[in-house]
Amino acid sequence: MSFTRPEPPYYAVIITSTLDADNLDGYAEMDARMGELGRAQPGYLGRESKTDADGHELTVLYYRDAESIAAWKRHPEHREAQRRGREQWYAGYHIEVARVERAYGFERE
Repeated sequence: MSFTRPEPPYYAVIITSTLDADNLDGYAEMDARMGELGRAQPGYLGRESKTDADGHELTVLYYRDAESIAAWKRHPEHREAQRRGREQWYAGYHIEVARVERAYGFERE
């Protein structure tokens, strides 16, 4: 696990996306900047992400509350990254926001 989850309730923003492999100029730099800015946002709790060989990505961002998510969505640099993502970097994406009411798990020692 990449981080320790808080006790519920908390929020998860689930992003599935596919990059446009032919048009990634500037993507790595913007992705790094968004990660840096995102981690500094009030209410941010953590992130998990996986990308397959075909450029399909699943990212889950964790937040304390819905207000924190809304504030991040309005951040000026994030808005610019969203615009460039739609116009240039992504072939497509889908975003879901969920409130986690209950969580449990298991890890073999």
